[in-house]
Amino acid sequence: MLIGHGVLEEIGDVCRDLKLKGNALIVTGNTTRDVAGKRVSKLLESAGSSAETVLTCRATIEEVEKIMQKALETEATFLLGVGSGRSIDLAKLASTRLEIPFISVPTAASHDGIASSRASIIDNGKSSSVQAQAPSAVVADTEIISAAPFRFLAAGCGDIISNYTAVMDWELASRLRNEYFGEYAAALSRMAARVIIESADSIKPDHETSARLVVKALVSNGVAMSIAGSSRPASGSEHMFSHALDRIAPRPALHGEQCGVGTIMMMYLHGGNWQEIRDALKKIGAPTNAEELGIEDKYIVEALLHAHSIRPDRYTILGNGLTLSAAEKVARITKVIS
Repeated sequence: MLIGHGVLEEIGDVCRDLKLKGNALIVTGNTTRDVAGKRVSKLLESAGSSAETVLTCRATIEEVEKIMQKALETEATFLLGVGSGRSIDLAKLASTRLEIPFISVPTAASHDGIASSRASIIDNGKSSSVQAQAPSAVVADTEIISAAPFRFLAAGCGDIISNYTAVMDWELASRLRNEYFGEYAAALSRMAARVIIESADSIKPDHETSARLVVKALVSNGVAMSIAGSSRPASGSEHMFSHALDRIAPRPALHGEQCGVGTIMMMYLHGGNWQEIRDALKKIGAPTNAEELGIEDKYIVEALLHAHSIRPDRYTILGNGLTLSAAEKVARITKVIS
């Protein structure tokens, strides 16, 4: 794990340390290629590796297949995901299927996929979380990450804070369904969320210290999931709500933004301190209601009604689903809808 100012320059050394030689394939987007992708390519070539680039536009299975084909054509021996999330998820899943290593190079800290063993992919028009390999290394240059739009960093905070209800759902499933519960993974997950809530006042735009803090918490999330062997420590009812919104809302917000708002409501259902969650998100500058998400109230309610069906195998506080009146009540009491 390399996290800090200017660490992108060390990408060649990282590859040497990991014995990654030969042909590299850089997975990136149009914007992130200019932000970091081109520099990564030059740095790898200076370190003795050849580097090809493949541009991506959407996190779909079709894009994963395109990357795999390009990797086979170029005889790639390792992949690098350079981006804010999509490119990393695509590189993660493609490298898993090809059984070759990959390195995560985040250009923004918008969600915990930068270090996790899960990939968010759209398959047959539906967003799903797929098991994949964790990165061999994470090279997070805080100079680059702090220069990204602050909205991404705030969304990353929402994703981390959502650990609270994810762990509560996990504990509930352990009590009611005798599901395995990992104390160490849960403690690490809760700690990351607590650090962000306690630092909410100091997380500001253009501050490298803020970027460093959020990236470290996101990496902790990834480690917690790897320890647990599942996404349980960082994904519960609030994530199911977010995935439901992705399917229902005409224009969904960022994943972490939706998870943050979902956490407010799920904490209310758990009988916890939902006001603390809302206040921390407000201090950071993340959305706390439908209007700030840019999503109509009706889609919030509809997502609450459908969230339990997103992952029927994962037991959460949503149980077998909310009634319409219960969904409207939780959304109104928490002021997510007006």
